[in-house]
Amino acid sequence: MTGQERHAARSARAFLAPALLLIAVFFFLPVLAALLLSFTDFDIYALGDLNRLRFVGLRNYLDLLQSPLFWTALGNTFYFVVVGGPLSVAVSLGAALLVNAPLTRFPGFFRAAFFLPVVTTLVAVAVVWRYLYHPRYGLLNYGLGLLGIDPIDWLGDPAWAMPAIILMAVWKNFGFNMIIFIAGLQNIPTQLYEAARIDGASGWRQFRYITLPLLGPTFLFVALMTMIGYFQVFAEPYVMTQGGPANRTLSVVLLMYEEGFRWWNMGYASAAAFMLFVLILAGTLLQLKLRRRDPE
Repeated sequence: MTGQERHAARSARAFLAPALLLIAVFFFLPVLAALLLSFTDFDIYALGDLNRLRFVGLRNYLDLLQSPLFWTALGNTFYFVVVGGPLSVAVSLGAALLVNAPLTRFPGFFRAAFFLPVVTTLVAVAVVWRYLYHPRYGLLNYGLGLLGIDPIDWLGDPAWAMPAIILMAVWKNFGFNMIIFIAGLQNIPTQLYEAARIDGASGWRQFRYITLPLLGPTFLFVALMTMIGYFQVFAEPYVMTQGGPANRTLSVVLLMYEEGFRWWNMGYASAAAFMLFVLILAGTLLQLKLRRRDPE
């Protein structure tokens, strides 16, 4: 390495050091602290006196695996991911295709309109959706009444509470993925569509053999981000149902919040966090593996 290259390397390290230091202090250290807490019985008594802190090994993890409430929360979270994730990606792609279509007028207006729910505070969204879901005065039940269908207690019926939460979450979040899909669509060369039209390809065949394959990397990114975000679902059930009715909307993160910040079982809550981390990591690796097997 020449002297000039050593000087360039030292300059690079000097510029990167502040950012790396901040990442270490505000990301890696808290994660490491949480991992250590998950092997202890850190609670409100230990918070006041660290001498009460005890190392319990894997007991928190074993307690979680033996807890029916944890399995309920895990099942609800999987329900949210498996149903809400694909639905959110499909709605996002559909909106992106409509907004990006050549015949669409005022595409800028529709992009802004569809993106507005993303930047709207969840509390404001919850107020509106709680009105829509109201069993007596809600707009949804009014529409069902016009069709001769009995009203549904959307947030009070255990069978309908999670679908109601999923519907609200999809509406609030699809605009973010739509913007990513639009960026991916605009990177597809228009010459490919022109050649396909000259060869007589229908709109569906253009979508099947041009749009979908070339959107592969975008699909992977959107699917991973959606899956990770939906595994961490917290705010929607917290503001809409508080995990009820009968724990049917209790998610793993909501359970973690209840244990950690309501009952101060920080060790137990940290163990739940790392169980969720393992699940998210496994889901991410699975999607990456499936993507590598995709022949495109």
